[in-house]
Amino acid sequence: GAGTLSIVQNAAVDTLISRHIIANRKLKGMEGFRIQIYNSNNRNAREESNKINAEFLSKFPDIPSKIEFEDPGYFKVRAGNYRTKFEGTKYLNMVRRVFPNAYLVPSLIDFPKG
Repeated sequence: GAGTLSIVQNAAVDTLISRHIIANRKLKGMEGFRIQIYNSNNRNAREESNKINAEFLSKFPDIPSKIEFEDPGYFKVRAGNYRTKFEGTKYLNMVRRVFPNAYLVPSLIDFPKG
């Protein structure tokens, strides 16, 4: 038949869980990996990064990509949201067929949807 379940725990556990939830809401992402396709700080790096990002999106529409700016004037095109190096390497091999200079970099990635 049906039974009952009793959970006995210290009230401090609820406090810690609440603090953890609040701290995670402030985060902009989680540690992971992305594939870096482009990195430059030359005069026309902004235009080149837009062009390369558009080319990437046309060839790999299922992999999210973004242009990132980093001081002092570097434009980078990075793709994917991979939790592990192993997962990123699988996609890196596919991307390198089109962008042979691509490589995997540690990055703050987007939280999984769902």
